[in-house]
Amino acid sequence: QVQLVESGGGLVQPGGSLRLSCAASGIDFSMYQFWWYRPAPGKQREWVAMITTSGYGNYRDSVKGRFTVSRDNAKKTVYLQMNTLKPEDTAVYYCNVLHASSNYWGQGTQVTVSS
Repeated sequence: QVQLVESGGGLVQPGGSLRLSCAASGIDFSMYQFWWYRPAPGKQREWVAMITTSGYGNYRDSVKGRFTVSRDNAKKTVYLQMNTLKPEDTAVYYCNVLHASSNYWGQGTQVTVSS
């Protein structure tokens, strides 16, 4: 059974930082790419960042230079370091993995950026 559990969300002021975590189980962690998503206006969810098996990160334009994705294969955990947060980053952030042709999602963690 594949399970993803996100944590680390919270309330932060504009310009602040948060680090999200996604703990995975039920898969051979090191063999998979992972994505971070959040809801977007008019869309179900938009991808925010992804990390390859070799640790290379890709980012949507709106978060480049502010967010950094990383992984710890020993801990079976993916991280999303979010710096210089803006009010428009407010959302529930979801971790995602594709396994055996099925998408798996965590329960999400709420990030609120507000003064």
